[in-house]
Amino acid sequence: MYNIPELIIAFLISLVAALLITPVVKRLAIKLNAVDKPDNNRKMHKGVRASMGGLAIFIGCIAGLLYIQPQHEHLLGIIIGAIIILVTGMLDDIYQLKPLMKLTGQIGAGLSVVLSGVIIDKITLPFLGIIYFDNISYVITILWIVAASNAINLIDGLDGLAAGVSAIALTSIFIMAVMDYRLVVVYLTLILIGSTVGFLFHNFYPAKIFMGDTGALFLGYAIAVVSILGLFKNIALFSFIIPIIVITIPIFDTILAIIRRIIRRQSIGTADKEHIHYRLLKMGYSHRASVLILYGFSAFFGLMAIVFNSATLQISLFIIAIFLIGVQIISELAGIVMNGQQPFLDGIRKVFGMKRSQ
Repeated sequence: MYNIPELIIAFLISLVAALLITPVVKRLAIKLNAVDKPDNNRKMHKGVRASMGGLAIFIGCIAGLLYIQPQHEHLLGIIIGAIIILVTGMLDDIYQLKPLMKLTGQIGAGLSVVLSGVIIDKITLPFLGIIYFDNISYVITILWIVAASNAINLIDGLDGLAAGVSAIALTSIFIMAVMDYRLVVVYLTLILIGSTVGFLFHNFYPAKIFMGDTGALFLGYAIAVVSILGLFKNIALFSFIIPIIVITIPIFDTILAIIRRIIRRQSIGTADKEHIHYRLLKMGYSHRASVLILYGFSAFFGLMAIVFNSATLQISLFIIAIFLIGVQIISELAGIVMNGQQPFLDGIRKVFGMKRSQ
């Protein structure tokens, strides 16, 4: 059985620690010149803002860990990987690392995880059953950690967006971990949620501090790792798709950005203002409304993942159909559909008699 008071106290310790330490981290970031300056090619804010706020999230997690002290054979390797990804993000916030150097740090964090024994070793498919990855499981695990880290990083374009989406994703994983009685995942997600929410008090619009690559990479890493410990280890049908559903928004925004840049023959690392959150702003939604809309999408996909986690084959196929419709909406909002057409969204507008924003 779960020790409910212990879980609540761990959550509150992480939340309060992140809440109180964030102003200190803000002053440290300014002193180290870890600041975010306006950029017409990508960023929306005006004036210089302190970055590196992810350090406060990390400190909040450490505070929660010191209290709850979960026992797990792979925990040391996970913590070492977290430190590697955190340092990588901090160095990037301060010195603007080259993409290759940043990727090296992400791979190093992934290596720490797989060398500790945490790997994606199998998936479950209908009719085919369990498929084992054998030797390529190490590569798949590292790719998942790198992909999730970059996905959260790329969606970090509006105040409170990445932190809120991450908190929602972690909450979905927490609920599934409780249902499956994966104790270490319950502990880790709970302190991560508490720390992220504590930081979000300072980061929601109008943000006083940004999480920077320090926070985005760390949260992406954390989501990837807890999903490996919890979601990839279950025996549900289509087990591989559950973690993807949890962070649908950042993953597909990243995929669409890559497709967009390949079509335009641009470097994959080219910055632009065509991510889904910027598209919402162009459609006339306010900064706060755009963030809340994406929170809603994230919560919807998180709920689908929870249902999917223990669904029958028929329900799983139905959820996949809904999931694909959601992906279609995301792709249309992100402007990937050629010639400016948005068939699905235009169909919805026609049904409800709404006009399309120009």
